[in-house]
Amino acid sequence: QRWAELAGVSEEERVSKYPSMEEAMPEIYKELDALQTKLENHYRDMQDMEFTVQEGKLWFLQTRNGKRTGAAMVKIAMDLLHQGMIDEKTALMRCEPNKLDELLHPVFDKTALKQAKVLTRGLPASPGAATGQIVFFADDAAEWHAAGKRVVMVRIETSPEDLAGMAVAEGILTARGGMTSHAAVVARGMGKCCVSGAGALNIDYKARTVEVDGVLLKEGDYISLNGSTGEVYKDKVETKAAELSGDFAELMDLADKYTKLQVRTNADTPHDAAVARNFGAVGIGLCRTEHMFFEGEKIKAMREMILAENAEGRRKALAKILPYQQADFKGIFKAMEGCPVTVR
Repeated sequence: QRWAELAGVSEEERVSKYPSMEEAMPEIYKELDALQTKLENHYRDMQDMEFTVQEGKLWFLQTRNGKRTGAAMVKIAMDLLHQGMIDEKTALMRCEPNKLDELLHPVFDKTALKQAKVLTRGLPASPGAATGQIVFFADDAAEWHAAGKRVVMVRIETSPEDLAGMAVAEGILTARGGMTSHAAVVARGMGKCCVSGAGALNIDYKARTVEVDGVLLKEGDYISLNGSTGEVYKDKVETKAAELSGDFAELMDLADKYTKLQVRTNADTPHDAAVARNFGAVGIGLCRTEHMFFEGEKIKAMREMILAENAEGRRKALAKILPYQQADFKGIFKAMEGCPVTVR
């Protein structure tokens, strides 16, 4: 019926030409429904079943635990728990950490994704979905972002000089690098979507273009990234914020109930500390002071100190650095009030 509504087929035509199994074979449908319930109860998990009907007889070909998205994984585990089919510890162990991570990041709108064209693929370096206009340089990313534009940084590979652009980009795409490359590590730390190692990209910085299998994209063209699968899409694919259901919150409460370890975060800025605290971190395991100097004017002052020719020059540069560090530590300690912070 749902298909008919979407296809513009009348109910009368649907019943006569496209009846459901329940309508066409009511007795076999009842048998199928009873058997699928029996199998799910036996395996205590959602089943992917294959069956056929031959000469009026139902045959089951196979059944196996069904594949599922992160959101479905949590929903299924909590439904089975509420139905009394599994216990709390089993519900926890049914949930894969990597798939849970998917729930904390933006996702593509399902309708828009069906019409999207896959341009190329790379490594799923940092989960989430991102769409924006192509930029190749950090300064341009910051400028476009300040003008209210959503951008995706496209680079052969990234370096610390790109951090200002990476911080404001919706996502990062690189032609080189693996799961532990600079782009991948920084993107995961920032919670940014990233696809790395997309070797089909031919980037021309001078012309400000990127060519992929005969398709030429220019700076300003839209591109979309799926950091959970590594897929890169041509044009704009709308995204939506992650939806954390009540089941997710309940699952996290169960994790707190049974955990024997507590989680501290790596955080180098007040913003990172606040985000980590909101997600349940009980402290900062490592605050790397060298990472505090990556942003804007801070890195300039640090370079000035390193390149100073004498003690007086170093003191002058350090005088600029001091208020930056004081402000950062004040913000970090405020966000982590009552929790330990380890500083390097």
